[in-house]
Amino acid sequence: MNKKKLISFDLDCTLIDPTYNTFVWEIGIPQLYAKKYQVSLSEAASSVISEYQRVGDGAIEWYDIAYWFRFFELPGSWQDLMEEHRDKVRLFPEVKAVMEDLAPSYHLIIISNAAREFVEIETKETEIANYFVRTFSTTSDFGQVKKTPECYEEILGIMGTKPSNAIHVGDHYEFDYLIPKQLGIEAYYLDRDGKKPEDQYAVKDLKHFAIRIKNPLTSI
Repeated sequence: MNKKKLISFDLDCTLIDPTYNTFVWEIGIPQLYAKKYQVSLSEAASSVISEYQRVGDGAIEWYDIAYWFRFFELPGSWQDLMEEHRDKVRLFPEVKAVMEDLAPSYHLIIISNAAREFVEIETKETEIANYFVRTFSTTSDFGQVKKTPECYEEILGIMGTKPSNAIHVGDHYEFDYLIPKQLGIEAYYLDRDGKKPEDQYAVKDLKHFAIRIKNPLTSI
């Protein structure tokens, strides 16, 4: 790669608001479960979410929609479910303007722990795919449920970039901020809810993030 800095973005709750994921996992799958087992929607939701919690987000299966269709023996296909709700994929309001601003001066990529199927629908539906030179799914591409140090190092190697030439932003304090920071990446915690206002590397939205990286001494 040339000397442009690399910026990596988390996807869900950073670029994409949580509406789509909520509908697929917490409404769509329970609806199919209720139909299959002839129970109320509330009973179905309770059973489904209980199983999610039993498996836990530390297991690769937790992120695998095909696994849950097999596990619950649901009617139809997971592809149809994802397509049915794709109209609910929404960007946060500032995202497109920020991508337009940053794309000419930086190499932009996505690093998400969402499965590749979700990454592709979310980026295509919102028409942001063309802003990014690569997208990475830690679960689909590396078999890792979180953004581990090894994931970041492998991605930097693939992109031909040193940590000192990379920037990352996302909404998970540990996996999007602390871990990349420890590797020497310039990391920012996206704190839309204002939970960590005292942290100099917390940004309130991506517009704030763009201002900060272009003007390092700016604090607003």
